[in-house]
Amino acid sequence: MANTCLIVGAGDYIGAAIAKRFARGGFTVCLARRNGDSNAALVEEIASAGGRALSYSVDAREEAQVDACIDRIEAEVGALDLVIFNVGGNVSFPLVETTERVFRKVWMMACLGGFLTGRAAARHMLQRGAGSIFFTGATASLRGGSGFSAFASAKFGLRALAQSMARELGPQGIHVAHLIIDSGVDTEFVRERIRSAGRDPDALAPDTLMRPEAVAEAYWQLHHQSRDAWTHELDLRPFAEKF
Repeated sequence: MANTCLIVGAGDYIGAAIAKRFARGGFTVCLARRNGDSNAALVEEIASAGGRALSYSVDAREEAQVDACIDRIEAEVGALDLVIFNVGGNVSFPLVETTERVFRKVWMMACLGGFLTGRAAARHMLQRGAGSIFFTGATASLRGGSGFSAFASAKFGLRALAQSMARELGPQGIHVAHLIIDSGVDTEFVRERIRSAGRDPDALAPDTLMRPEAVAEAYWQLHHQSRDAWTHELDLRPFAEKF
């Protein structure tokens, strides 16, 4: 039986790249996002390349939806070897313009959703004493920034969640890791922000922006680590990124 992975927050860039990398490696790839129909083209692309992908509509902020999705995959597709929480939530507002609704929504997306996903995955993996649960972090996981009170608070919390889970679940055979994406990722959203700042993204030196495919490869290697040398936090940044 093929290995199975789930990507919660399977968007068009990092999530899609992770899905294609694991499908190419023989995994059945389950894709979860609020509108699962948005993944139709990705599912077809993976199938055309000889892989298998399934898409699910899930709001990661909703406990019942997360639990039901993971239970369904376990029952209908196969035991989950890997679950990746890749939900973003990157917004920027001055502090006094950050509404309670924005702060709460970002926290629910980027932190609460990670807890719900990790807990649901752990319930199944603990029965087998094996599996990987990975979380996508950001620069904001390490330090707050002007305008990022909501996002940084959520990402700080997600990092703490991952550390707590790693200490609790690692001795029971489950690999928990948190990846810090300390860079602008090469997406149209990031390129547009660079243009808005008066710069030309095409004038940047090669590899200044992080390719989603490079992030996906890091996830692949992390999942295949020997458990006598697990990495629990991995920071990724391009050679030109200051830190």
